[in-house]
Amino acid sequence: MKVRRRARIVALQVLFEVDTAHHDAEASLQGRLEESPLLPVGLDFCRGLLRGVLEHQDVLDAIIQRIAPEWPIKQMAPIDRNILRLAAYEIIYDGTTPPKVAINEAVELAKIFGSDSSSRFVNGVLGTLLAQKGSFAASRAVPALHTDTESPNLLGEGTPRSGGQLGS
Repeated sequence: MKVRRRARIVALQVLFEVDTAHHDAEASLQGRLEESPLLPVGLDFCRGLLRGVLEHQDVLDAIIQRIAPEWPIKQMAPIDRNILRLAAYEIIYDGTTPPKVAINEAVELAKIFGSDSSSRFVNGVLGTLLAQKGSFAASRAVPALHTDTESPNLLGEGTPRSGGQLGS
């Protein structure tokens, strides 16, 4: 399996755990890495995804909600919600992955982890996001995202640690 796909899987598992069980993101990542170690480049990518999604979760949720108003974000299947957050972050904020690749990867994650209809749902929401991406520019502030590999914790200095909240 490719390095970035493995990193996305680990990031998705951590996001799911933080979202559903309200576990500490750093501790969850450590547990996942013990089960499924990543190469350094994959770990950096995974950390960046986690940091970005958790930092921008409120904006990502608002955008997803605007695209799929008939599916309240809290009523979506947790796995679908977190796949959408992950891919939306890559499309809107990250910029290192071509949007169509981010969508394809999200659809593959939905096929692996979601229900029978998850891949169609994820594809539809993300396709709409890509088509309307320009209209969301005003609703987001893109801070400089840094990957601090020297950081004392796994997610990096000043990153959200649990429940999507920034903490110390």
